[in-house]
Amino acid sequence: MIDALIIFVGAFLGGFVSGLAGFGTALTALGIWLHVASPKLAAALILCCSVTAQAQTLPSIWHAIDWRRIWPMLAAGVLGIPIGTWLLAHADPKLFRLGIGLILLTFSSVMLAIRARPTMRWGGRPADAAVGFVGGVLGGLAGLSGSLVTVWATLRGWGKEEKRAIFQAYNTTMLTVAFVVFVASGFVTAEVGKLYLLALPGTLSGAFLGVRVYRRVSDNRFHDLVLVVLAFAGASLVWPFVFA
Repeated sequence: MIDALIIFVGAFLGGFVSGLAGFGTALTALGIWLHVASPKLAAALILCCSVTAQAQTLPSIWHAIDWRRIWPMLAAGVLGIPIGTWLLAHADPKLFRLGIGLILLTFSSVMLAIRARPTMRWGGRPADAAVGFVGGVLGGLAGLSGSLVTVWATLRGWGKEEKRAIFQAYNTTMLTVAFVVFVASGFVTAEVGKLYLLALPGTLSGAFLGVRVYRRVSDNRFHDLVLVVLAFAGASLVWPFVFA
């Protein structure tokens, strides 16, 4: 009973953050679900719930997606997913989570502290593709495809709808491809299916509420909310190492 409640709560919070920010199911729910599920089981469940949340919220931002801008990220990200899946099976993903957690926590804390929006114009599409590739690797490894792309979108200085459209379109594509790879690799088992049925109501209700909140926030407030989500995500990834 307690395990089922933990799965539901993680799914609801993950769905809410995804509906609000366009990403964050994995970053929010992973730390909660790891208390009752193994890393591989939690990673597979993350992908199932992430795809569900993205499918529910993507129509609200579809009109703002610029496919000409995002295709280098998508193409490179798809290439990175099999590498991440291989790492999940052959390497310790904890060190990757620690590194990503430190990057997210440092970046978001500095950006919130200086209250400024430095922008980066260099690199063009090759730089976008490089970020997309690393995001794909992280997506295959632990369902964390949206984290670095969100940081990149923030550094690019894109506005609320533009930023949300880019990293949600990217995240949806990466998570869907990663889910297919997980199924083909045998990571999505009957046990994952049972947990998904427990998580589904929380994911749907959380994403529904998150989209409603998103529609009410201004561009500046959305910028701050994204940074807060990134800070929380970074802290949740670093926390187990600090208090191990």
